Amino acid sequence: MQNQQLKQAVEALLFVAEQPLSETQLLEYFTNESISRKQLKDILTELQKDYQERGVQLIRVASGYRFQTRAELGGIISRLWQEKPPRYSQAMLETLALIAYRQPITRGDIEDIRGVSVSSQIMKTLQERGWVKVVGHREVPGRPQLYATTAEFLDYFSLSDLSELPAIPEPAEKASNTGQTITAETATNESHAHE
Repeated sequence: MQNQQLKQAVEALLFVAEQPLSETQLLEYFTNESISRKQLKDILTELQKDYQERGVQLIRVASGYRFQTRAELGGIISRLWQEKPPRYSQAMLETLALIAYRQPITRGDIEDIRGVSVSSQIMKTLQERGWVKVVGHREVPGRPQLYATTAEFLDYFSLSDLSELPAIPEPAEKASNTGQTITAETATNESHAHE
């Protein structure tokens, strides 16, 4: 298979795939053609450059590669659909943020930080969306479940890994006293230190 044909085939596979495709998955489609991983990576890089200035982009997320529309075109594209995208409550977004930044975390930890109880419906919705999963149990009485984010969470928010989460700004009076910024890494490290 010539390089141009291979590039077209990879492009077509990524266009029709319902989920992101990893390099390993893409290579499986070309077992008869003996394509190397380096060849595939070069083609993916070429495709990313080809689509850099277009309305759609080839991006890499946690699960692999996918085409998606440019974020700045969202307002125009949304006119295609009559229904509004789902809106999430402040409580749900706060719960998701705590799980993302402090994982693994228990429901009790989330309630302690937020100062209010976490609705069972919120936890159920986050799990049904595939954004959160139970990754174990804390070894304390009652063995509460430990929650963490999933690859679907990273894919939905167009992240390759948790290090791409934005830094958490500190409240104005606290930031001036300490001069620190909490990052995903420090938040995760702090949560492990408190366990």
